[in-house]
Amino acid sequence: MTRAFVFPGQGAQTIGMGKALAEAYPEAKAVFDEVDEALGESLSSLIWEGEQDALTLTQNAQPALMATSLAAMRALQAEGVTISAAAYVAGHSLGEYSALAASGALSVADAARLLRTRGLAMQQAVPVGVGAMAALLGLDFATADTLAQRAAKDTQKVCQAANDNDPAQVVISGHAEAVQHAVELAREAGAKRAVMLPVSAPFHCKLMEPAAAAMAEALSHVDINEPAVPLVANVLAHDVVQPDTIRSLLVDQVTGSVRWRESVEWMVHHGVTEFWEIGAGKALSGMIRRIEKSSATRAVGTPEEVKAAAESLA
Repeated sequence: MTRAFVFPGQGAQTIGMGKALAEAYPEAKAVFDEVDEALGESLSSLIWEGEQDALTLTQNAQPALMATSLAAMRALQAEGVTISAAAYVAGHSLGEYSALAASGALSVADAARLLRTRGLAMQQAVPVGVGAMAALLGLDFATADTLAQRAAKDTQKVCQAANDNDPAQVVISGHAEAVQHAVELAREAGAKRAVMLPVSAPFHCKLMEPAAAAMAEALSHVDINEPAVPLVANVLAHDVVQPDTIRSLLVDQVTGSVRWRESVEWMVHHGVTEFWEIGAGKALSGMIRRIEKSSATRAVGTPEEVKAAAESLA
């Protein structure tokens, strides 16, 4: 069985995530300590005992989710499962940084600092209320993309397909007025649901260009190694290992679409039959099953799930 390790993105965060891992595995606790030290604050206290609203702030959620994923990865390693058990790694949006840290391309400390910078830059790129995102359910990507382009043309504002999540879920992003117009067009076009999302900024669209510039500057000062297994990149939907290419793709990713459906399809086409979702939640597993019904999925985010995953390879 050929597997990929996949890493969740924003929205999976919950108070208490990773705490059981840190209590069960010193190696997992060490990840949270590394992240706290890198950021110069106790992010772990916020993750385990803080308020959900504070954890959901983009600049906190992004490094927190990476820390939780890497804690699960270190717990797996403590049980004898190395990164070489995967043929590929991939992550949804910020999860790409988790994937790169898990595969040795980025240090945990650099990933934490980059995600803090990324979260702040994305939040600051657009004044609150100016941008918006919406989920269009029950429309394929081509239809959703066409509607987003039409809304942009009608309003003379930015509206783009931001996340191609699965065959019936596309997220659009841009100016609030244009996104709202696209939601109305989607309802007219027969979408099962078309709903505005409770997000604080319009991610993965042209309005994020200031954040992309901030990330280009931050990434220019960070060492990136060749990952131990290939990364299936969000903006390409195929594999990459060259460090300079990865660096430029992480910049492109801020304004570019997350091509998750195509990424999963590419991995399946290249022999992947099992996907392990490393970290918080099970959102990616649901998407993967809707993309490719024959694929096996496994959540790896608690000590029990880590042990079960390790035993499955024994």
